[in-house]
Amino acid sequence: MRTDLVSEPGDAARPNEDFAGVGLPASGQGGCVILLDGVTPPRDGAGCLHSVPWFTARLGGALTELTLSGRDLGLPEILARAIARTADAHLNLCELSHPRTPQATVVLVRWSAETLEYLVLSDSALLLRSPDGTVTPVLDDRLARLPRSALATDALVDATLRNKEDGFFTAAADPSVAARAVTGTLARHEVGALVALTDGAARWTQTFREGDWTALFDVVAKEGARSLVERVREREAADRRERVFLGRGKTHDDATVVYVEL
Repeated sequence: MRTDLVSEPGDAARPNEDFAGVGLPASGQGGCVILLDGVTPPRDGAGCLHSVPWFTARLGGALTELTLSGRDLGLPEILARAIARTADAHLNLCELSHPRTPQATVVLVRWSAETLEYLVLSDSALLLRSPDGTVTPVLDDRLARLPRSALATDALVDATLRNKEDGFFTAAADPSVAARAVTGTLARHEVGALVALTDGAARWTQTFREGDWTALFDVVAKEGARSLVERVREREAADRRERVFLGRGKTHDDATVVYVEL
């Protein structure tokens, strides 16, 4: 097995709000990938005393432990339990019902000798490559399907779209959101390698159109995860003046890439 993980903050003056890990159980059989992209709150606060990195570290830690130890649990149940455990850690201190309480996108992958399970919630991406080289993206595209006019302001997104039936869903404080994730199970032999990436790294394909998902996968597999992040940073710097036209809210974003060759 070969793994490669790179996570880089979008701004060196701010903490990285992403979380990523590869878990390999002591038994030596199977493994898992956990990837979270924390949602940056506005400056006016989010009804919570804790930072987004605090939240993603605790949610990521809970997901790692439950995914490796809870072999009898499905991934949605694991996510629900991890959200509940994290919410309990600050339930008595913070206003968890606030729409901007700390939250994150989620990618979970778990494999054994027989199967590979996956879960994707919100706009991080999972790419699965079959032994014949075919790359299949697993995406929760609810946010991407919303009309651009509906995303004009953060306030509107929070009030009417975030964690709403006609909007999109993220992992915050409500465990029931786990049922909204995109999930699936494949035979283990159908997947030769995988890439999980936050939207800051997926910009190479989704925003800058430098190549499709197969081309992105090839960059990571052949040149390494670091190369993809560097390519994104170069493209971001080149079009700094065009970022409004391209619809990006910030020049740089936290970028995380996890590659696993099974």
